[in-house]
Amino acid sequence: MSLLFTPAKIGSLEIPNRIIRSATAELMADDLDGKPGEQLKSLWVNLVKGGTGLIISGHLYIHPSGKCHPEMTGIYSDDLIQPLKECVDAVHNAGGKIAAQINHGGMQCDKKAVDGTIAPSTIDDDFLEQPAREITIDEIEMLIDAYAQAARRVKEAGFDAVQIHAAHGYLINQFISPYTNQRTDKWGGDLQGRTRFLREVTRSVREQVGPDYPVFMKFGMEDGKDGGLTAETGAKMISMMAEMGLDGIEISGGVEANSVQKGIRNASKEAYFRPLVQLVRRKTGLPLIIVGGMRSKAVMEEVLTSGDADFIAMCRPLIKEPNLPNLMKAGTQETSACISSSNCWSEILGEGISCKCPPL
Repeated sequence: MSLLFTPAKIGSLEIPNRIIRSATAELMADDLDGKPGEQLKSLWVNLVKGGTGLIISGHLYIHPSGKCHPEMTGIYSDDLIQPLKECVDAVHNAGGKIAAQINHGGMQCDKKAVDGTIAPSTIDDDFLEQPAREITIDEIEMLIDAYAQAARRVKEAGFDAVQIHAAHGYLINQFISPYTNQRTDKWGGDLQGRTRFLREVTRSVREQVGPDYPVFMKFGMEDGKDGGLTAETGAKMISMMAEMGLDGIEISGGVEANSVQKGIRNASKEAYFRPLVQLVRRKTGLPLIIVGGMRSKAVMEEVLTSGDADFIAMCRPLIKEPNLPNLMKAGTQETSACISSSNCWSEILGEGISCKCPPL
């Protein structure tokens, strides 16, 4: 049997195959309170039916100040536990596994979603929709607890695991990066200071969910910007993560504007974060998840067989073809028809994610 369709574990969570749906903003929640509904439930169930081993939810905002965009699903209130549980129960009833990704957008919150943004340091850059003010120490401590309470709600809603988002220029990534963190107090400065927020969030999350509940992280190893986080420094941070109580790492890179490459039309362009994963493999024994342009069964199998990564994560191919894993397992399709044009998201409220590319 193909290694792609053998089981493996992240912490205590056994996943039936190595295919993970990487977190993808679904835009399927009530815009006022972040409450999910039938549309999101159906999307997740269809992924299960299509053969995805583990679904990672689109990022869930832990606090109203961290809502990244309209129609983002929330996890900031106990009132959201039950509607999320209904979606999770549907996944489990279909035989699937699902993790929740928790996040705060920091400086990268859409002005349609929040009035004013925060960051480790004051910043006003061309890629931001609005300038961000420096977060206060009281706010830092409040948000550490907000991550922890979000993780508690994730567990109470019945999710199988929680993933902490620390990539793509969102708040945790902003604390890690020397480009966005110019603080001179204990929350900035050297590597120890810039990782303090990440370490405190991880510690507080673990305290809330207990020692056996699976906790893993999406980590941005490099910013791709002058003066930002480098891959070498990112790898040093990853070498610290087993001690933080994490059970696995999904490797990514880039701030939101440059974290996704378009036009993946052949195998040579797939697995574009593989060099980062290979660098990290020498630094940690934790399970590694590779994302970034994964399209063809042959490339996926080669990456797994090499030992570079333990799981394959995709998002856009599964938007276009939610049954892709089953097709690959049956041997009826060897590669996704998705070419990563990123025509998945809509500006129309209520429409949600779907493939909007014209037929080939």
